Amino acid sequence: MGVVSAAARTDRDRTPKQDRSRATRQKLLEAAVSCLAEHGWSGSTVTVVAECAGVSRGAAQHHFPTREDLFTAAVEYVAEQRSTALRELPEQNRRAVVAALVDLYTGPLFRAALHLWVAASHEEQLHARVTELEARVGRETHRIAVQLLGADESVPGVRETVQGFLDMARGLGLANVLTDDRARRERVVEQWAALLDQALTP
Repeated sequence: MGVVSAAARTDRDRTPKQDRSRATRQKLLEAAVSCLAEHGWSGSTVTVVAECAGVSRGAAQHHFPTREDLFTAAVEYVAEQRSTALRELPEQNRRAVVAALVDLYTGPLFRAALHLWVAASHEEQLHARVTELEARVGRETHRIAVQLLGADESVPGVRETVQGFLDMARGLGLANVLTDDRARRERVVEQWAALLDQALTP
């Protein structure tokens, strides 16, 4: 039997620790998003997030020393999750694409992002980060929507038509924060799908 070197034992021991550290960080980010969606910025303290994640406050502060550190990381996490969800949308008929994009704006990721926007409007440390990431997600959302809808932006007015649809979807997301707007939303989706068919079909 060969002798295991000290370096090999150290690497072997370090890997589970790194895995646990990554898992804890992931739990904290998911909990931060969940707390933002449920409690808003004012109710989402580090202590609340740590309890939601099932970790100690000390463990939370080890990964994120300040509240701003935690929620700045959560901003990026939300942006990445929204971008991933967009990229995974299948190419379908326009009615299904419209419904899927609207669902993204009325789900928990958008709700969490909305609370971050509100916080960023008066939290200087969050403002620049949120603005930068939202601009990036906005560009990617538009690009993916153009692809999924089969839109030809070389045609005058098509770019504005797609952007108008995305602005409308964002508005439906805002309306859904206060009340369950599902019934009216379904009628709006049907109408927009018909309008997009007319506007985007050569």
